[in-house]
Amino acid sequence: MEKDYDNRKEPAYSMKLRAGRKRTYFFDVRPTRSEDYYLTITESKRKFDGEGYERHKIFIYKEDLNKFIEVLNNTVDHIKTELMPEYDFNSFHREDDIINITNSNYIKSDSGKTDAPVIEKTEPANDEVVSEIDEDELKW
Repeated sequence: MEKDYDNRKEPAYSMKLRAGRKRTYFFDVRPTRSEDYYLTITESKRKFDGEGYERHKIFIYKEDLNKFIEVLNNTVDHIKTELMPEYDFNSFHREDDIINITNSNYIKSDSGKTDAPVIEKTEPANDEVVSEIDEDELKW
């Protein structure tokens, strides 16, 4: 089955990172009309009053990917080694906060529009705990 990325700009690849109770990051690889790809990173935060979400998005294009990763890695390394060497950065790491969302698993409604994605279910690695996904968190 061919994937129609041109009309809807659906992600070709997507991952979701839950960061606490009110923040979620989406990493989406999206196609261009000229069959290139770019990365969007979206921060979605639940609004203070609980009514909806606030979103902030950045776009990383193919010519900037290596530079972006290099600067990001250098910055994170500086925080970890120079500014906060005693902090345990792994203390909050949970594998079930990172979710792989694949384009082929999007639900199509009767109107043909894409609704909330279905999460790809995989077997937990080792003793990993898999939690249920809150459908409201996926819509923004």
